[in-house]
Amino acid sequence: MFFGFILGIGLAVLLLMVFGIYTIGPTERGIVTSLGRAQRTQGTTADDPTLGSLLSEEEKGRYAYPNIRVIQPGGPYFRWPWQKVHKVDMTIRTVDITWDPEVAQDSIEAVTKDNLTVQISGQLRWKPCERNLYAYLFGIAFPAAHVIGYFISVLRDRVATFDGEAAEGAVEGVSINDLRRNLSLINNFMEEACRKTAARYGIDLDAALITNIDPPGDVDEALASINTTQNQVAASISQARADADQKLKMAEQAVQIAENRAQAEAAPILELGKILGDMHVEGGSDALENYLRNAALPLREKAAQTIMNL
Repeated sequence: MFFGFILGIGLAVLLLMVFGIYTIGPTERGIVTSLGRAQRTQGTTADDPTLGSLLSEEEKGRYAYPNIRVIQPGGPYFRWPWQKVHKVDMTIRTVDITWDPEVAQDSIEAVTKDNLTVQISGQLRWKPCERNLYAYLFGIAFPAAHVIGYFISVLRDRVATFDGEAAEGAVEGVSINDLRRNLSLINNFMEEACRKTAARYGIDLDAALITNIDPPGDVDEALASINTTQNQVAASISQARADADQKLKMAEQAVQIAENRAQAEAAPILELGKILGDMHVEGGSDALENYLRNAALPLREKAAQTIMNL
């Protein structure tokens, strides 16, 4: 019996050494649960300065997950038989927005402000949020599905209300053109709107990329005709503006040349008037009469010479 007791203890220690020691990989984080309960620290995610700022006061009550102990990469670590280690891969993952664990689909449908049903495709890049791994592991069954569902609901609302406020040359009443021209604005809006997924579902959205927004085939042909007409009108308007600007520039140059010529012709007369005025001030009327007589002599001589030649 004593030998069996010693053998049992040795076997138990051996099993603990084999199955109780674990490591955490460099791209992983670990969570240890004891009889299903995660090891917790003080406070909740709603108290976190970063996560809490993403939620409204009403949402803080619904998404106040407990802070839990996160095991960093390394090891070896030890666990008891009643404990379980949950390893979470922290690498960035890419998923198509059409992904659904229950439905197979090639695109997402959304309705624009002018009641046009469009097909949208794109990708999301995400990773688990280390500060809220409780929500990621225990809060919801399929975190990625929840995030995609939340993303699609926000996207559909944005598509339905987008009015091209930042678009130039948009065709009135054709919102699909606005959407296509402003994909970057829509992507930026979606990234900002989905930041709270870290507090809600324990997932950090790294990037959102909407790649295509396509209307039905028959509508696409009509839009192509509209866009062609719009481009032709825009080209005509640009040409007319260029011609008008050129003519205006030429008119401004002609006016400037005329002004310069008038100033050149008026300059000697003004200068002569100034000189005569100074002569009158210094010498009086006699000085002016002498000046006029001397100035007239060459003219008289030239006139006499002309008469003699005739």
